[in-house]
Amino acid sequence: MTDAAIRFERVTKAFGVVRAVDDVSFDLPQGALVTLLGPSGCGKTTTLRLVAGLELPTAGRIEIEGRDVSRLAAAERRIAMVFQSYALFPHMNVLENVAYGLVVGGARRQAAEADATAMLKTLGLEGLGARLPAELSGGQQQRVAVARALVLRPKVLLFDEPLSNLDARLRRRVREDIRDLQKRLGLSVVYVTHDQQEALAVSDLVVVMKDGRIAQKGTPIELYDAPADAFVADFMGEANVLQGEVLSAADGRGCVAIGGVVLDAAMRDHPPGTAALAVRPEAIRLAPPEEPGLPGRVRRAAFLGQTREYEVDTDAGALFVVTPASAEAWAEGAAVACRLERIIPLRA
Repeated sequence: MTDAAIRFERVTKAFGVVRAVDDVSFDLPQGALVTLLGPSGCGKTTTLRLVAGLELPTAGRIEIEGRDVSRLAAAERRIAMVFQSYALFPHMNVLENVAYGLVVGGARRQAAEADATAMLKTLGLEGLGARLPAELSGGQQQRVAVARALVLRPKVLLFDEPLSNLDARLRRRVREDIRDLQKRLGLSVVYVTHDQQEALAVSDLVVVMKDGRIAQKGTPIELYDAPADAFVADFMGEANVLQGEVLSAADGRGCVAIGGVVLDAAMRDHPPGTAALAVRPEAIRLAPPEEPGLPGRVRRAAFLGQTREYEVDTDAGALFVVTPASAEAWAEGAAVACRLERIIPLRA
């Protein structure tokens, strides 16, 4: 058996002359969670539908646990999907919703409800079987949808924007629930979102998509610390992208010219020459103007509780800066030196 739960080999899906997915290849390791991340129209949902069998590829090969499923219908793939809307039956109680797929598949109702009851217990929903979906919170409805999918014992579980209907606080709690469940049960999961924080929080592997192609794939840390280009840098969290010149870079530090000044900072190796340079907002420290750094002036300052946010005008362009609330506060209009503590050179 292959060590990949899902394998895409040069998969293309065309709708007429439009290639929604264009020559995409990636592996989902067994028991891992891979997130397809990107803006609207990038091809991530079409990729998910190709995994599910709701779309068939125009070209290429899709494998699930070593079996070619490229031409198989959804019902033949042992894939379960949790939809953005949850798609719970409003007239059925929770137990009936979870047991529904088993009953439709031919299981006896008593056996199906026993399996559904066990799955509700696994997901922390014990005692809620008699309630209607409308009597549950958003987070509970999400877990019912997951229970209905898991009770079918799928090879792979798919999530399509599962948290988009939840408020910010509940979204964080439910994404933690999903991640804990995935790890505890060793599930192989494909997760679609456009939310970078979700992707960073839940993923073993992130596939960033743009215009139907893979812009970059890697672990959350790899994509955050070493984005390949400005698109990935900006999509995997905030990034200030500046034009500058790399004077030297070796052994984890570099010397660059930006905005008329020469700065030394942590930086991966890069050949000398002009380059696009990304700086994360939290990698900038504001200091008194007489200290070394890129001179600037605070245009906007905001206190957000745990952090402070600043917009600083410099000769290299406007910088977005995030500092801990405990750090020195700077008023709007203040002259500052921007200390760039880590610089990420980007691919042209």
